Amino acid sequence: MSKTRAQFHCGDRITQSGIYLVLHSNHRLPHEVTLLCDQLFPRCAKCEDSVYFELVRTVPESTMAPFKVALYALPVDEEDGITVAPEL
Repeated sequence: MSKTRAQFHCGDRITQSGIYLVLHSNHRLPHEVTLLCDQLFPRCAKCEDSVYFELVRTVPESTMAPFKVALYALPVDEEDGITVAPEL
């Protein structure tokens, strides 16, 4: 039986620091990113709000102390991207 993970969207407040799976609409394969509690889930520089997040695992605040980088937009990585044929 598979567990369904909660999905979070751009602009939602991050309630738990942790590793999040990032799923884009159609231009990039899923990848992981570390995000910090009390910040906002970032937009994608390419697909903007057509991205959502799933918590993979939490990270204790005590281990995050020196890590205080805010991520406002996910960068575009064309090498990791996929090409989707336009609909006709």
